[in-house]
Amino acid sequence: MDEQEFNYLNIIPLVDVMLVLLTIVLMTSTFIATGTIPVDLPGVSALEQQKRAESVTIILDAEGNHWYQDTLMSDAELVKAFHDIDTATNILVRADRNLPLQSFVSLMDMLKNIGFTKIQLHAQEL
Repeated sequence: MDEQEFNYLNIIPLVDVMLVLLTIVLMTSTFIATGTIPVDLPGVSALEQQKRAESVTIILDAEGNHWYQDTLMSDAELVKAFHDIDTATNILVRADRNLPLQSFVSLMDMLKNIGFTKIQLHAQEL
């Protein structure tokens, strides 16, 4: 009763297990990347609400007029007023739903050219 030594190593079970693990990892990463896994996101903290209070508000009415600090301003006046504000300040844009898109895009372009990068759009929950 001699025991024979293995002449080769059977790696087929190892390959099968690795392929199953690879499939699981790829499927999980795809679900996370596409957002199909439901996630309960955290709410806004008190600190975040305080930062929002420090923002500057621009109002665009239905005709495309700019209102800043309850004053109707032209494009040139708005640019002049915003050159005195720090570009790290949050800008909150409140736009009428019937506003022509070009008016909104022009305002965003103007703010971008001045140097503002933190621009938020105020929306109403339906």
